[in-house]
Amino acid sequence: MAQDKTVFSGGVAVITGAGAGIGAGLARRAGALGMTVVVTDISEERAKAVAEEIRAQGGKAEPVVVDVSKPEELDRLAALVHERFGDVRLLINNAGIETIGHVWEIPTARWEATLNINIHGVVHGVRAFVPYMLKAGKEAWIANLASIGAFGMMPDQTAYIMSKHAVQAFSECLYLEMELVKAPIHVSSVVPGMVKTSIFDASAGAGEPKNASHHRTVMRELMANYGMELADAAKVVMEQIAAGKFWVSTQPDMTAQSLEARIAFFREQSAPHLSEQAKQLIGQ
Repeated sequence: MAQDKTVFSGGVAVITGAGAGIGAGLARRAGALGMTVVVTDISEERAKAVAEEIRAQGGKAEPVVVDVSKPEELDRLAALVHERFGDVRLLINNAGIETIGHVWEIPTARWEATLNINIHGVVHGVRAFVPYMLKAGKEAWIANLASIGAFGMMPDQTAYIMSKHAVQAFSECLYLEMELVKAPIHVSSVVPGMVKTSIFDASAGAGEPKNASHHRTVMRELMANYGMELADAAKVVMEQIAAGKFWVSTQPDMTAQSLEARIAFFREQSAPHLSEQAKQLIGQ
């Protein structure tokens, strides 16, 4: 039996932003492993659809509408899950949005949504669930969605990139805190490379500056042409989380390349600069 099946079968998984994209892929995989999956999303329709898919395949799933940008919603979710399903074995803080545009042109509402969903959603997801996990005293797993962008720089994706840098730093420190208090809770930073999702679809860019559409289109086409299949990525991610790895990468070579570039940037203490590939992406 695969390690992820052994580790997670029969447990409860809570996955935020599970109505689409990587979250949906992870929810389906968790269901296939025999977990009871709490499928949360801001969209009731999307959450129900994924939960129904899991149940149609013989799994167990419950949709719950949650807006992770509101801390009280995550408090409500944690209380509801523990009352209805008991202890949580796996928490995946996945919910996130991509925002494109010059820093000064992105509307305030879009800035706030990006930071509240991408950063505060992770922070308060951990804050809401960890007290229950500690009280239970059982082995548990927390995985926070960072990104290959957590180690790089890209103009016009500034809002997203900075949020993922923050998630990576948060996860590193959280890992150490769990060690400090000797908690049986594993922490993983999930670093997706290029995975086929809908994050760059035009419909996901509501509230962005009009001139963001070209960048979004180029990224969507790159993802469609060269991205990893979602089901394959979800399988790899769940296997690595189950193994207790902190670094969880869908495409390890891509992660290594990004880390090497980041290390060189720090070592040289050079001014920020774009790779030739990035220049081509933004038409420079």
